[in-house]
Amino acid sequence: MKHFFLFAAALASFTTNAQDFKGVAVYKSMTTMKDAVITVSGSSDPAMDAKLKEAFSKPIENEYILYFDKTASVYEEQAKLNAPKSGGAMSSASFGIGKKYKNLKDKATLEEMDMYGKEFLITDSLKAYDWKLESETKKIGNYNCYKATYTIKAKPPTEEEKKEMENKKVNILGDFLRKDIVVTAWYTPEIPVSHGPGDYWGLPGLILELNAASTTLLCTKVTLNPKEKIEIKTPKKGTKVTMKEFTDIMNKKAEEMQELYRPAPGSTKVTTTTITIGG
Repeated sequence: MKHFFLFAAALASFTTNAQDFKGVAVYKSMTTMKDAVITVSGSSDPAMDAKLKEAFSKPIENEYILYFDKTASVYEEQAKLNAPKSGGAMSSASFGIGKKYKNLKDKATLEEMDMYGKEFLITDSLKAYDWKLESETKKIGNYNCYKATYTIKAKPPTEEEKKEMENKKVNILGDFLRKDIVVTAWYTPEIPVSHGPGDYWGLPGLILELNAASTTLLCTKVTLNPKEKIEIKTPKKGTKVTMKEFTDIMNKKAEEMQELYRPAPGSTKVTTTTITIGG
């Protein structure tokens, strides 16, 4: 009951004070699989197996910045903290993600994406999150934060997806993405805007920390109402497509790449190498 009244008070504060807020939040992202069990099967090259395991065990660090006002935000990546050391099997020059714009009033998103050198501007509706508000609290910097969780339900692969996985030369992650993922967010009503890093939003306060699977996003700096003028501009770069259209384009490109690397008739059948990550 106490938590309910705190939530109600936060909502009241949100509606009355959000209009006073503009700000900039900096997030540090770390993706690590050091505690995961990484196995490689179907390969006959022990040296390559060792390199794959080493590549997947290295942490990947990035820094992002979130510009926000009461109803809109822009989220974009900053220069990587350890660009020369990170990456390996976990990064790709084929795809690049630019600015992500969220408009809470219109329930819409715009995201810049570069795929094989071609720029796209993806339009989509804002995803709704069924957050479960918890009673646990903690301090992040000078802010009192509350815990909220959301479960991403795993979907079993379709028969068509199973066949595609069997035909691929390298199957990365195995069943790792077929498990439920509990997303944990820590938000502060002291910054009464409903924004957060990446795709996440919908809590009665700015999300300062977020944990999802092997990735943690932690806010390292918040500047409210800075002297420099903040303009939340919608991204403009790229060919405008819907999320469905972009997915179709990606699938078509994946098929083209499969054909490109398909063994010639009469050649030895390609052995499937599976990298399974679990905990």
